[in-house]
Amino acid sequence: MKVKDIIRVIEDFAPLSIQEKWDNSGLCIGSPEAAVTSVLLGLDCTPELVDEAAACGADMIVTHHPLIFSGLKKITPDDPTGAAVYKAVSAGISVYAAHTTADKVIAGVSGAMAARLCLNDVSVLDPGEDGTGLGAVGYLPSPMSAGEAISYVKEKFALKTVRVSRPVGGPVRKVALCGGAGSSLIDRAVAAGADLYVTGDVSYHHFFTVPGFMIMDIGHYESEKDIVEILFSLLKKNFPNFAVRISENQNSNPIYYF
Repeated sequence: MKVKDIIRVIEDFAPLSIQEKWDNSGLCIGSPEAAVTSVLLGLDCTPELVDEAAACGADMIVTHHPLIFSGLKKITPDDPTGAAVYKAVSAGISVYAAHTTADKVIAGVSGAMAARLCLNDVSVLDPGEDGTGLGAVGYLPSPMSAGEAISYVKEKFALKTVRVSRPVGGPVRKVALCGGAGSSLIDRAVAAGADLYVTGDVSYHHFFTVPGFMIMDIGHYESEKDIVEILFSLLKKNFPNFAVRISENQNSNPIYYF
């Protein structure tokens, strides 16, 4: 097995060509021709994940978030990104990321969010000409009050707390979703007729919403974590006898709640 074989399967699911212009999905460390005997998956390529890969004999890491977003001026073990790069290169571990590529296919991040909420008639929130795009929108199994919808989302995502704009007075039927930082799609959610928009990384001023529309910030990590299981299932389906594993310490959320 070679790195390019793993890449082919992932990019058949989430083509590299659809990533956002600012993104850095794809192979950031290693050669497509390098041999692979085992793959480790996680949401973020942290130094701890690289250590785990080395310890379990994995010579390739696949994550959602890219290890390298922009040019590095230096690579040292003194910061998390530099440490992860340093460790991966030293250990001969290839690193691949399926970031906005996995965000823009409906079976990816936002589709997984829709599945958690059991939404019906799900479609892409902000589609492009090829049908892929960011976010998803669909209908709850039955109309709910704002309070019921808040409790429902918290239960389905196993959340202790959420940040919510002023609750709407009428029923919540249509829900828009976007994994990660989704503030840029707020207007699109309103235009789609959503009563509720569920996403992460929402800033203060965005919580001033138009009447009949509410925003719920469930957290960046919390909205995206299901993609790891999706990528795992994808690789296991295509390589049933190959060593693919999910990190034993997959909670890489850098945000702590007290």
